[in-house]
Amino acid sequence: MIEIRNLTKRFGAFTAVKNLSFQAAPGEVLGFLGPNGAGKSTTMKMVTGFLPPTEGTVIVCGHDVLEDPRAAKARIGYLPEGAPLYPDMTPRSMMKFVGAARGMSSGRIKERMEVVTRLVDLHKVLDQRIETLSKGFKRRVGLALAILHDPDVLILDEPTDGLDPNQKHEVRQLIRSMAKGKVIVLSTHILEEVEAVCTRAMIVAAGQVCFDGTPAELRGRSRYAGAIEVAVTTADAEGARAAFEALASVHSIGDQAIYGEETRFVLFPVNGSRNSLLDDVQRISTEASWRLASLSVDRGRMDDVFRTVTSEGPQGSNSAVQPMKSGEVA
Repeated sequence: MIEIRNLTKRFGAFTAVKNLSFQAAPGEVLGFLGPNGAGKSTTMKMVTGFLPPTEGTVIVCGHDVLEDPRAAKARIGYLPEGAPLYPDMTPRSMMKFVGAARGMSSGRIKERMEVVTRLVDLHKVLDQRIETLSKGFKRRVGLALAILHDPDVLILDEPTDGLDPNQKHEVRQLIRSMAKGKVIVLSTHILEEVEAVCTRAMIVAAGQVCFDGTPAELRGRSRYAGAIEVAVTTADAEGARAAFEALASVHSIGDQAIYGEETRFVLFPVNGSRNSLLDDVQRISTEASWRLASLSVDRGRMDDVFRTVTSEGPQGSNSAVQPMKSGEVA
């Protein structure tokens, strides 16, 4: 439903997006990640036709955004960051206005208003002036406008910005429920949101792709993926560390933290020896009469991968972009 070819955007001497290419198929929820200034919002504005590219092509549902903008935009729902709303309108009047501007019939507007009001829970404020609404409710109004015409492609820039934890959960559930048969592109800096909602994650830095894969693959790139986290109760933290370091199944020891008599370690196993390391940790804890407070396998840390990937540069520029094996140490 979305095809982007060699997309580039320059502002004078500054290149915000550089030769970006990707496709998104029906059913995908694409998490678009990157540090501030990476080109995320600029890319979204070009996909939606709000900003013309310097070079490249954007195809939405078979329509070129530059050559046939009305047909392309008719298939898109867009929630920009800080979506502007008319403060003197109510959510009800705003939806009617936007529906009419999109050429929807009065019957269709009424039908869709009932649906989206329920989906984003606007019943309580439907006839309240927008300028009096909280930031969270204003965000919900913006989302309601984006989905009012039941678009095939939904572009969401920081959709949960300003929402409390309960509201974030509700919006994430809504996004998941709408994904079937649609393409949803979700720009966010909240890594947990990608794992909670997205089927695919793309990281950009300096306007170029640094990673493109599933959230599980992204987490698996972490140097902590497959590491063993262990907490033992002992007054001799250094003795425990030395005992762990002496294990043949331990490649190295990472983080160490002491909380009273409880010491927590991150142990990196030798490749292929994770199960052996788990057995070894339990064995020496018993032999040393340590109380084993916790023992778990780390699934990987997204923030760790994010920092690494965005500092390494575009995908394919070096060997570091290849997924690490479980337990492999960077």
